[in-house]
Amino acid sequence: MVTLNTVPPSISCCSFSSGFDAGPPVPVPKVGFFKLPRSNGGNHAKLSLVQATEESTVATTNGRVAAVSGENAHQMATNGKAGNIVWHKSSVDKVHRQELLQQKGCIIWITGLSGSGKSTLACALCHALYSKGKLTYILDGDNVRHGLNRDLTFKAEDRAENIRRIGEVAKLFVDAGIICIVSVISPYRRDRDACRALLPDGDFIEVFMDVPIEICEARDPKGLYKLARAGKIKGFTGIDDPYEPPLNCELALPPKGNSCASPCEMAETVISYLEEKGYLHA
Repeated sequence: MVTLNTVPPSISCCSFSSGFDAGPPVPVPKVGFFKLPRSNGGNHAKLSLVQATEESTVATTNGRVAAVSGENAHQMATNGKAGNIVWHKSSVDKVHRQELLQQKGCIIWITGLSGSGKSTLACALCHALYSKGKLTYILDGDNVRHGLNRDLTFKAEDRAENIRRIGEVAKLFVDAGIICIVSVISPYRRDRDACRALLPDGDFIEVFMDVPIEICEARDPKGLYKLARAGKIKGFTGIDDPYEPPLNCELALPPKGNSCASPCEMAETVISYLEEKGYLHA
């Protein structure tokens, strides 16, 4: 049996200057305090919802209490393996952050074979945008595997999870108003398309490093092609694992004859696209 005693909350809001019109004050919903029932189920206690006031709901599970606003209570959802979760919306959103940064968040997804110049382009692009006063962040395939994705192998299922995680992190950067530069082989179309689907139309800019494997293997900056040809690396993209080139990428950067454009030239091509599409101003 749950006993509910509604009491006035001891909540105060301070005023501050933010540059945004906060609008009229919003009434703070009253919060009720109640006595938790004694549970015999230990960690297996079921989630129970108790209506505290007309404007708030209290969720209890495993002896813990959390206040959930009435508006959000209707959005309680199960997502994947996570149940009873609520999206909490902030009063400062993507539009505000973009106005602050004077740019628009987007993903520049650089894909291609190993040795095609993805990381080199990413760094050149980051530097060029920095010189223009634009905030970027690089998610490099190798760098991400040093931390977030260090538990993943190069098997097909782990490669898919690797790209999924990178896509979700990149999405957060976009929401922050940051231009996120992703440089990762990402060999499978379905994985790249799944990341594209995370964003509004236009915010995922796929850049294909259209460099033939002969040039990439001749470069072999990490010595990986040599190891793959010797059978010391299995499932290497382009050798014994496929690379699926984009079908409808925003930009393709092929070589010029037997040579490729310089990193700065390629970076300027990407920047011209960003300027044309309005991403370099809010």
